Amino acid sequence: MDIKKIYEEFPQVKEMADEKEIFWLNPRLGEERELSFSIADIEDAQARLDRFSSYIMKAFPETEVTKGIIESPLTRTPGIKEYLGVKGDVYVKRDSDLAVSGSIKARGGIYEVLKFAEEVAGLKEEDDYGVLTEDRYKELFSRYKVAVGSTGNLGLSIGIISAKLGFDVTVHMSADARQWKKDLLRSKGVKVVEYPDDYQKAVAEGRKEAAKDPTCHFVDDEGSKDLFLGYSVAAKRIVKQFEENGIKCDDEHPVFVYIPCGVGGAPGGVAFGLKTLFGKNIHIFFAEPTKAPCMTLGLITGLNEKIAVSDIGLDGKTQADGLAVGRASYLVGDVMTTLLDGAYTIEDDKLFPYLAKLKDLDGLFIEPSSCASFPGPELVEKCGKYDMTNATHILWATGGSMVPEDEARAYYERGKKND
Repeated sequence: MDIKKIYEEFPQVKEMADEKEIFWLNPRLGEERELSFSIADIEDAQARLDRFSSYIMKAFPETEVTKGIIESPLTRTPGIKEYLGVKGDVYVKRDSDLAVSGSIKARGGIYEVLKFAEEVAGLKEEDDYGVLTEDRYKELFSRYKVAVGSTGNLGLSIGIISAKLGFDVTVHMSADARQWKKDLLRSKGVKVVEYPDDYQKAVAEGRKEAAKDPTCHFVDDEGSKDLFLGYSVAAKRIVKQFEENGIKCDDEHPVFVYIPCGVGGAPGGVAFGLKTLFGKNIHIFFAEPTKAPCMTLGLITGLNEKIAVSDIGLDGKTQADGLAVGRASYLVGDVMTTLLDGAYTIEDDKLFPYLAKLKDLDGLFIEPSSCASFPGPELVEKCGKYDMTNATHILWATGGSMVPEDEARAYYERGKKND
């Protein structure tokens, strides 16, 4: 790979190599091309999650209030709007508070394991899926294994739901994963295998181990269609929330969505769902740390998963642990080529002041990775491409509610100190 030539052709990549913040608009946005997913796939995923609601409600009583549907609030944040100084309303999509595993990964991760359980149990659409709480199904599932490689949040969602169903589950975790996430998984009966290397190594080892066992289902964060479609269901659910909040999405009322991005599965699935439902009037930007901008790097160069941050001299080590990924998903990079409006990067030290401001001004807590979205509204407004007069901004909070109190306090205090 001729990196010098890449720097010449794409000057922003050289800036990324120097760990500078960049803002990129996608020149291929809107190009016509056939995608491998459709609205029918999103609706099928939504219907499957609806069928599992009776099981979810029994297995996780905290979901009784939502009748077994795992969904997060969309909350208007006037304090952050004033702090950012942008036109239009600002909302936080609180996937940080999703039931069961407290992050955006609760959607796709839980969906994929439930689909596997459906296949193993031989359930039909007309069946009551609530029967999966019975001992006979737990005994059946104990004969099968589930494995995943993760920086943390996907591991939590896969581990918690798999263990609850009765599967023998192993989570391969990279060095970037927080210790409390490993401890929590082990407390749920999940096997955690730790690696001194990065995310890609954990995934590769997990995939290799799973391939040896025909009873093992490997959740492939780099290319799983089931994960992707599970995430996409968020778009179907947010339609009602738009109505409840009086949010319009049309030519005169554009909506801008900012999503933190690691390997790309969760933000990619959400972006695909939103673009499929709302079309050209919804604008989506991915946010990544300057130390691990793998999706932005792949999209700018057009190389997608064929280039890694290590190729431009970055080690991928970031305080945004959920975004500590060196190479983008091959599935998502391809889909986003013509769907994503743009991307930008943020320095680690800026994450924490945003975290503290959100807590102080609007009373919400999210983890540092989630705060990567916050510079988005100002960057988009400044770029001059869009009429922002009647804009709505949605900051997608990807995790945070399960962070231990002492860690949450340390994050907040660091934010106050660096403000």
